[in-house]
Amino acid sequence: MSSLLRYFPLRKNVDGSLSDIASASGKVQDPADENNATKEYAPTVEEVSSVEPLEPTNTVDPDLNPGNLTLEEDAAGGMGRHLGVFSCTMLIVGRIIGTGVFSTPSSILGSVGSVGASLMLWVLGFILSFCGLFIWLEYGTMFPRSGGEKVYLEAVYKKPRSLATVIFAANAILLGFSASNCIVFASNILVAADQPAGRWETRGIALGVISFVTLLHGLTPRLGVYVMNGLSVFKIAILVFLVVTGWVVLSGHTHIQDPHVNFRNAFAGSSRSSNDYATAMFKVLFAYDGWSNVNYILNNVKNPVRTLKIAGPLGLGICAVLYLLANVAYFAAASKEEIMNSGVTVASLFFGKVFGPQAQRALTVFVALSALGSVLSKKRLTFRLTFTSLSFDVQECYHSCMMFHSFVYQTSRLSFIPQSFAAARINQELAKEGIPLPFGNRAWASNWPTRKAPMPGLIVHLIPSLIVIIAPPPTVAYPFILDVQGYPQQIINFFIVTGLFWLRWRKPHAVRPFKVWWPLAIFFLAASTFLLVAPFIRPSNGVGDTPPLPYYLYCLVGIAVMFVGILYWAGWRILLPRVFGYELVPRKEALNDGTIITLFSRRKVQKTS
Repeated sequence: MSSLLRYFPLRKNVDGSLSDIASASGKVQDPADENNATKEYAPTVEEVSSVEPLEPTNTVDPDLNPGNLTLEEDAAGGMGRHLGVFSCTMLIVGRIIGTGVFSTPSSILGSVGSVGASLMLWVLGFILSFCGLFIWLEYGTMFPRSGGEKVYLEAVYKKPRSLATVIFAANAILLGFSASNCIVFASNILVAADQPAGRWETRGIALGVISFVTLLHGLTPRLGVYVMNGLSVFKIAILVFLVVTGWVVLSGHTHIQDPHVNFRNAFAGSSRSSNDYATAMFKVLFAYDGWSNVNYILNNVKNPVRTLKIAGPLGLGICAVLYLLANVAYFAAASKEEIMNSGVTVASLFFGKVFGPQAQRALTVFVALSALGSVLSKKRLTFRLTFTSLSFDVQECYHSCMMFHSFVYQTSRLSFIPQSFAAARINQELAKEGIPLPFGNRAWASNWPTRKAPMPGLIVHLIPSLIVIIAPPPTVAYPFILDVQGYPQQIINFFIVTGLFWLRWRKPHAVRPFKVWWPLAIFFLAASTFLLVAPFIRPSNGVGDTPPLPYYLYCLVGIAVMFVGILYWAGWRILLPRVFGYELVPRKEALNDGTIITLFSRRKVQKTS
């Protein structure tokens, strides 16, 4: 056991030299100020370059530096390092807790056929997610800068130059949108308000939501962080409430006749088809998606190495425990047949079974009061409170419970708020690397207009979201889009893990503040390989999830998007320079807001006679 403790993410650094990494926050103390107040400081390129690098690997091997910028240059500009352990943990929790735990357990149970197999898949998804988290922790602590997979691909796959960056950029920009979450949020809000969910009504709300999130993060970045933290805490509270209610059901103190029926002979009826388990596992991993969210914004994190090692396992651990216990609560409240045949989300079924006419009085009043003033503005809720008794309309309270769940479910859809926050930082990092973009890299890499948040990066995230919301019909398009977004990520994960083993072999002495246990990395690599192959296996129904489209089409589209990146890179780095006779020469430039970017100049190539 002692030999495994050194792999635990909370261990101390080897040399303790990383504790001051947060000092590169872009702020200095002005001794001439009578109040000794902290002032914003925007360093020049020469000043930043003269500072000794703080990145762990740079002190040992400068060749490991990803991209063209040093750690200090990459973190310059904006609000600096202002996010602590709590905000980073909530960023992960808010991104993970979405509709997955509220809606997918029924379809997962329908795929695998038994309660025991369903729970085992949730445990397996938890283990697989932690394996991935530990791999990303090793990368993130070696290269504590924003960008996530972009940085790690650049550190490993340096040749051909910029190819990995451009391929990642194609996937991040073309497929990194939040349209599907916004459209489902809008549809269910209309249903909860007893309004017809027409095509343009739904699109109008979705457009308003994504635009509001863009303005929130771009103009009031601190308020955006507070909103994310508040929503994450609220989601945790809702899941804790659901879990505690499940314990009450299991204890036999509710009207549920036999809460343990699903746990007797739990594996009866389990499927024997590997395709069924693969399909279910995709849904489980979708529910856990978001554990790497902090890796994308490390330039904004105080003491990023320490914070990442704490926030990553803590955030994922909170979600994993609540997910597993929530599934136990579902299976305690309803039979297996009721869950599989439910036409609504599992959480709706749970609330309906527990908060029915026989529900405990105090619990019903609590839910009704929680719903009051939010989504129940048009619902009549009557109750009379006296010194000796508490009376209420049972039917109204039951209906209030269902409306309260609708509110909870819609709140869970707000996981696109932390998603947009991270996506904007990724887009900014891509612009800072000098990849040619319309209107120039200076515009997209800047923190315009507040000098604190990357509004241009948010706009890059907004544009494809608007197109997807407006253009395609939602019936087939949105499930297909969800699948298309997931497959290229599995390709990236595969190359990230193989790159980890390459770094272990080629750079064994590089400083690694956290080192993943290699069997966990092999397990994650095997799972990634399986998830790349499984979608091409013919499903049991023969048509997949998006008929009439072929079940394998989303895989081909995802691969095609990455191939577009290869073509773009070939035109930028090879074809155009050869045709026009120039070569690309990188240079660094500091913007007015303190952000430092890489730009490429064209230098004419002199032909030798």
